[in-house]
Amino acid sequence: MNKHILDNTVQDYISHHLNDDVHKIAMAKSPFPDIEARELAGQIAAKKKSAKKLPSWYHQDGIYYPPALSIEQCSSESTAAYKAKLLKGKHVIDLTGGFGVDAHYFAKAAETVCHCEINPELSAIAAYNAGIFKQHNTQFIATDGIRYLQDSTAKFDTIYIDPARRSTAGKVFMLKDCTPDITVHLDLLLAKSQKIIIKTAPLLDLSAGLKELKNVSEIYILSVKNEVKELLWVLKSTATKTIQVTAVSLNETQKAFGFFKGAEEVTAAKLLESTPHGYLYEPDAALLKSGGFNLIGLNYGLKKLNIQTQLYTSDQINSLFPGRIFKIHRVINPGELKKEKMLRGNVIVRNYRDRAENLVQKYKIKPDKHQFLIFTQSRNDGYIVVDATIIQHY
Repeated sequence: MNKHILDNTVQDYISHHLNDDVHKIAMAKSPFPDIEARELAGQIAAKKKSAKKLPSWYHQDGIYYPPALSIEQCSSESTAAYKAKLLKGKHVIDLTGGFGVDAHYFAKAAETVCHCEINPELSAIAAYNAGIFKQHNTQFIATDGIRYLQDSTAKFDTIYIDPARRSTAGKVFMLKDCTPDITVHLDLLLAKSQKIIIKTAPLLDLSAGLKELKNVSEIYILSVKNEVKELLWVLKSTATKTIQVTAVSLNETQKAFGFFKGAEEVTAAKLLESTPHGYLYEPDAALLKSGGFNLIGLNYGLKKLNIQTQLYTSDQINSLFPGRIFKIHRVINPGELKKEKMLRGNVIVRNYRDRAENLVQKYKIKPDKHQFLIFTQSRNDGYIVVDATIIQHY
């Protein structure tokens, strides 16, 4: 840490240049003798990235920021706050502490928190910022979290770990492709705590994760604005017969949908036997990730358009539904679209034979903020276009 960055004049400079080109700042001469231009640019870039993701840090004076990549990789405040609700007991350890966002919220729920971070610079930054927030129940240790558990006799009520994907791994990866490799250290983790919470990236397939892990009792799928941000795997020291899957949308209003793993495989979908009318429901990304397609309709009193179409309909509005709701104005046969003039709407494609960008060009569709043209497939009418207005966002 370069503590000169914490001087009031430097902090004022950072705040007043948030909208400037950081590349130009990095290449220009630094106005401060003890601070390099690239350091200033780094602080500005990282703080700017924190504005929406970490508003408490962004609005707090005197925060020291890590490289912008650490801000991109850390948890958001909304997901960290939710994870704090899953903790068990008074004593928690975060084995991959990073910038300290998760530990910050863990400290609000637990009596003591141990923050392990293998990068000494990042560990020092997290410790310093904890002091700014007057967070005094967290111990910061600059070490490898797994090694710390191996060398320590201490046990914890909850262990949290966020393994990083190795840079050589492709888009579709397994837990063994991450660092640390959880699959190698499962027995150690289960011996040190009765509850383990593992965060993984959204691309990990649920079935693949279950094959690599053991003693999984709960899976949480966290989304923000219709984008899955995290998968959380909760393991217990003793095996359980059932696994609870919960899809959570963390928006202005938090909504959740849960079921026991396996129920989605034995529940039949209630399909729509007529032309869609009333309201169209589009599930949040977390619901879709859960795989509970047939259970969604059953839980919210909706009918599914088609067995392979993850859209639903009802005559009523159910505002508890996690996802978007549209008011249907009319249903159009795609063959009739060429006769339409001045088509307007945001194009959505679900289980359709063409891509959105092609359809926009083909039918000369103009964008519209509230109007939507949903190209999809229903059991009764085949390929259709639903002309609708959005009435509930995520």
